[in-house]
Amino acid sequence: MLKGIHQKLEPQQSPAFFVRGAGAFSRMVFFSALSISIMAVDARLNYLSQLRQAFIATLHPLEIVANAPSQWYRDAKKYLSAHNQLVQENDALKQQAFEHQVLLQRLNTIGAENIHLRTLLNGNIPIHPKAVLGEISHMGRDPFTQTVVVNRGSQHGIKAGQAVVDDKGVVGQVTRVYPFTSEVTLITDKALAIPIQIERNQLRAIAFGAGNHTLNMPDLPTNVDIKVGDKLVTSGIDGVYPAGLAVATVTKIQQTPESPFAKIVSTPIAEIANHLQLLLLELPETEEAKPNTQSLLETTEQKKDIVKTNQSKAKPNASH
Repeated sequence: MLKGIHQKLEPQQSPAFFVRGAGAFSRMVFFSALSISIMAVDARLNYLSQLRQAFIATLHPLEIVANAPSQWYRDAKKYLSAHNQLVQENDALKQQAFEHQVLLQRLNTIGAENIHLRTLLNGNIPIHPKAVLGEISHMGRDPFTQTVVVNRGSQHGIKAGQAVVDDKGVVGQVTRVYPFTSEVTLITDKALAIPIQIERNQLRAIAFGAGNHTLNMPDLPTNVDIKVGDKLVTSGIDGVYPAGLAVATVTKIQQTPESPFAKIVSTPIAEIANHLQLLLLELPETEEAKPNTQSLLETTEQKKDIVKTNQSKAKPNASH
């Protein structure tokens, strides 16, 4: 036992207070170089795309759970704020529908009378043109023209020259047709002109695109009966645009002593920047107009023959 107490102990090394390795700056340089290398390889080989997609798909349920409270709050706020508005709009629409039904009754009567009168006068019965619904694919790439491309082409029966409208008014005209798409030139383009008339006094004129989302009506005298706020509609004399379609509203009339003509600027009514759907109206068929014109000429000739016969019968009676 004494032997164990007096036994000489072996010397031991004390532990270091700090374990020193590579410096902080060296580690930063190493990991920065490693990160740049991994990003360069990923950008070149794109080997981490599937890993990223799997990671995002894994985190998607957690993202939904995290966003659920804020989404519930937005839905509840939207429901409470929209409820009263929907009730008011519903009441207003009911009243508007009732007024429109009354007006529609008169319109049906007037339309029937119009058709009957045209039939008696051997005139052409107005036919509503057929339309093809299209959607804007993209805007024109030429910055100097105002065009759009729709997803309807020759395979859908579209032809160059067809009028294009929306629920507000005239948008433009089909200028180029491809198998599955068509190019529509807007009425504000400088290369397009459209025959119009003032809805208030039926004054006819021609509106030209100004290239800056407006229309001009040049060569009109300064004393022309046009006011700011007048509505321009299609006159229908060109055989392309049906008569009565809304075109634009007069927004500015400028008169100068140096010029005998007034500068009249109008803004299109169609809202092409607010939606994608358009209607492409069919061109009128000229073959159908020929028999009607011929019948009208024959009727006129028959009336002339009847007048001549009556005059010839009246002459002997006058001699007696």
